[in-house]
Amino acid sequence: MLDLGRLKALHAVATYGTVGAAAEVLGYTPSAVSQQITKLERETRTTLLERSGRGVRLTDAALLLAETADQVLKLVEEAEVALEEQRGTAIGRLCVGSFATAARGLLPDVLAVLIERHPALDVRLTEIDPPYATEAVARGELDLAIVHDWANTPLPVPQSLSRVHIADDVAEVLIPVTNPLSNKEVLDPADLAGERWICQIEGSICFDWLERTFHAAGIEPVVAYRISEYRTQMALLAKGIGVALIPRLGRGEVPEGVVAVPLRPTPTRRLYAVWRTQASRRPAITATLDVIRQVASV
Repeated sequence: MLDLGRLKALHAVATYGTVGAAAEVLGYTPSAVSQQITKLERETRTTLLERSGRGVRLTDAALLLAETADQVLKLVEEAEVALEEQRGTAIGRLCVGSFATAARGLLPDVLAVLIERHPALDVRLTEIDPPYATEAVARGELDLAIVHDWANTPLPVPQSLSRVHIADDVAEVLIPVTNPLSNKEVLDPADLAGERWICQIEGSICFDWLERTFHAAGIEPVVAYRISEYRTQMALLAKGIGVALIPRLGRGEVPEGVVAVPLRPTPTRRLYAVWRTQASRRPAITATLDVIRQVASV
């Protein structure tokens, strides 16, 4: 009978492309992954990895076996879900991913309630951006993730995942009081033409939202400062530098000398929880979703 751990190692190499990447995901050393596959080669009497330059490539037999391993691992997860469902208790390890502001503004309360209500549940939290989070859930690295998108910048979600809307998060333009626009009660995109924006890096959901929103108004936004962390953005604003669009969730206090002005139409992030559909019946998933919705509704 083929060893499940060895099949998992081969499946990881096929999924992530290299022994090193597979080892990082599995929490092993590259040597340990190579040993697992060597044992699998002896077990199957088949060459599975071949040298290719400085790396390795999977043989046709390995690719076929990796596809089978994918099906086997899904069956194992289904069996684990069935057993946990039979017990009717949220137990075991649950790996949760979340983007930064939800990890700060939502997850602390969620974790506190879960620890109190479900002491047998071992929740692990990883901060991760939404596009990577959905991929990690689909691959089985995470069990559940909190993600977000904007109405004009939807987040692609793999077909193998289920999702549920948690809440909406309104964003406002933060402006130093030294900027004349800080005196306005509400802003239009046209008001902000020529302003020097502080925004996340290119390719992020927030950056794409900024570009699409202002391009729709015929304006090319000037992104002068590309900063991932909102608190760093606010530190620049506090010095009278730039303008920024910052959601309320996890924002904390607006610095002295900075004001939050509504933008019209109102920019709103949509927050979702995503998980693998085949794990929907798992008590750990259903219990966590219940707590997330409860905390988000307060």
